[in-house]
Amino acid sequence: MQTYTANEAKTRFGEFLDRVQREPVRVMRHDRVVGVMVSAEDYEAMRAFYADRLRKTLRESADHAAAAGLTEEKLAKLLEDES
Repeated sequence: MQTYTANEAKTRFGEFLDRVQREPVRVMRHDRVVGVMVSAEDYEAMRAFYADRLRKTLRESADHAAAAGLTEEKLAKLLEDES
């Protein structure tokens, strides 16, 4: 992965954007990573991946809760405000 300082990214922005289309680019400031820039295509792929993973986790949690006997009514009772 290519690394740019924040100043290099600013002063060579066109080159920076071209590089991002080929691979993620790490941005450093004061000797620490402050960000990573990726192409719009890679960003959308990452969003889709994590959304799918979240849906799978939620589905598995719901299945586990149902198998343990949790119903909508029991859940509502558990979440009631007792104050």
